[in-house]
Amino acid sequence: MQLFYSDTFVLPLPDGHRFPMDKYSRLRQRLMDTGLFRLSDFRVPDAATDSELLLAHTPEYLTALKRGTLDKSIARRIGFPWSPEMVERSRRSVGATIAAARHALVSGCGINLAGGTHHAYTDTGGGFCVFNDTVVAARVLQSAHRIDRALVVDLDVHQGDGTAAITAEDRSIFTFSMHGAKNYPARKQQSDLDIALPSGTGDDAYLDALQSTLPRLVREIAPDMVFYLAGADPFIEDRYGLLDLSKDGLRARDDFVFRTCREAEVPVSVAMAGGYAKNIDDIVEIHCATVLTAAECFRPRRAAIAAS
Repeated sequence: MQLFYSDTFVLPLPDGHRFPMDKYSRLRQRLMDTGLFRLSDFRVPDAATDSELLLAHTPEYLTALKRGTLDKSIARRIGFPWSPEMVERSRRSVGATIAAARHALVSGCGINLAGGTHHAYTDTGGGFCVFNDTVVAARVLQSAHRIDRALVVDLDVHQGDGTAAITAEDRSIFTFSMHGAKNYPARKQQSDLDIALPSGTGDDAYLDALQSTLPRLVREIAPDMVFYLAGADPFIEDRYGLLDLSKDGLRARDDFVFRTCREAEVPVSVAMAGGYAKNIDDIVEIHCATVLTAAECFRPRRAAIAAS
């Protein structure tokens, strides 16, 4: 299983900025320290090209990002100060999801150690999201005739509003978002399926909702690829989450998603999505557990294929 990272492309942020940018490099180091992965399992992705980004975004938005001429209201909505490094890192993060999806077609699972930028619309960004990596990656594979139908399983605590809006008229990409009802964004979009959970939802109710929904979706939609946004922000200690999941509950969530995909023989491309716990070590631990759970589920399959 290959892990694609872009943390070496630094997005400069002012001191005290609320986005936990350090989590990405710390996650990669923690995974390397487990000894469960070879150095060759970690890959730096190519940057997403203009033609790839234009599968989901308007030429005007892309040009404004490249030139640094974004409207101030859009820059505020994104939440990052513009810089050439911000644009390059965002391209690399999208490239990581494209690479993870391509790898998943071969191995069953590929992982972007960042990504999940689901608040980006066709012509604007938002909520620390510049480009919509999920939609771009799905359409890159579709345009290459590698997949026909994709299922987005968005389990970030915030609704995937940008993904829902971009694909509103696209029947080839089914969007499923399970999120906190009172979380950002205040104005929700309409996913193909939304499950809005009340504040304070804990492990049991969350897992019941997921387990009663996901297998049915996989059966009915019969996707060629699942794009899984494994947000760390449903965690009880998350600053912006409002849900009450434990670390064990999040591991059970990940395990259920991966085993459902594996049993259905559907490849899964994983992105880390959000996480804003007060202690950054908690975010890193949750993301790390997602990767280790995926490795446990899909590595036996790789070995079986190699031995056949």
